[in-house]
Amino acid sequence: MKKVKYPYPLAYPDLSGNEKVYLNQALESTWISSKGEFITRFEQKFARYVTAKYAVSTSNGTAALHLALTALGIGPGMEVLVPDLTFVASANCVLYCGAKPVLCDVYPDTITIDVEQAQKKITQKTRAIIAVDFAGHPADWDKLKKLAGKYHLILIDDASHALGSVYKGRRIGSIADLTTFSFHPVKAITTGEGGAVATNEKRYFETIKKIRHHGISRPKESKSKGGWYYDVDTLGYNFRMTDIQAALGASQLKKIDSFIQTRRKIWGIYQKQLRNVDGVSLPVEKKEAKSAWHLFPIRMNSKNRKRVFDKMRKDGIGVQVHYIPIHFFSLYRKDYKIGDFPIAESYYHQALSLPLYAGLQLNEQMYVIESLKKALR
Repeated sequence: MKKVKYPYPLAYPDLSGNEKVYLNQALESTWISSKGEFITRFEQKFARYVTAKYAVSTSNGTAALHLALTALGIGPGMEVLVPDLTFVASANCVLYCGAKPVLCDVYPDTITIDVEQAQKKITQKTRAIIAVDFAGHPADWDKLKKLAGKYHLILIDDASHALGSVYKGRRIGSIADLTTFSFHPVKAITTGEGGAVATNEKRYFETIKKIRHHGISRPKESKSKGGWYYDVDTLGYNFRMTDIQAALGASQLKKIDSFIQTRRKIWGIYQKQLRNVDGVSLPVEKKEAKSAWHLFPIRMNSKNRKRVFDKMRKDGIGVQVHYIPIHFFSLYRKDYKIGDFPIAESYYHQALSLPLYAGLQLNEQMYVIESLKKALR
């Protein structure tokens, strides 16, 4: 039995590979902060995996998004378009920069940002679009790139759910101007906490590396002034990943393809077993996309959702709801009202995420399915 609050959790990390070996190597080196060999090793291997030229590791996924926006110079008086149905960090990071997040509704099938509505919200203050690959399903990147090109906007992909996802043959991480990832324990791979920014632009890469580490640079005169000398020419943060985290990530990355293959197999079983269950709508995968399936979000009659949630939790299943629309929160309510985002609101009232992780066994998955069917009766 898993040592977790629920015997059948929503997610559970697989640490069965070389994690302990790599962690011991990091510990034995004594370079356990952000200077050890695993940092560079992980960043380079991660960049290759997502087919980007560069990757910068960070302390978490929120820090990655904050750094991406900061590197773009997003600040007061500017606006950034953000989907309403996402984890609140996607919008909060815009506020961190002093800019305004402008919320947009989502498509009813993929729950990704509605590009047509986003276009209506573009003003002279708009500088960027944050698109979220919800549950692992890629956003409509062709439409987004066309829109960004028309209005000279920067595209940021919040791909916290989408490591390993593919859009029209291109891996997520290589499409947007900047792509951010999370390595929280519920994600496809984990470093405990951690994140990364991927980009093909050297200027963004160099800026992010600097501001990740307090804005420190070493000018040419450092050698003449002394080996200790450095300059701080821009405001930065301490958003570095530790070598211990990177060691964990390096081991996890070796298994990413098998993790995704297993996730997709589990997704297929859910689809087959729940296809004809009355009152349940299943997530879709469009023909141009290949999702890594971070989540398996179903929809049901909103009147039944709380009852089903409570019954499944009582059965020891860690079901969850992803997510509360951002405009429902007190922090954002002053700018929006109920009814502004009908698709996001409707989805929220119907949504329930079922357990999905690489270690989920068939008998455990069937228990989840039977619990759901029983709760729906």
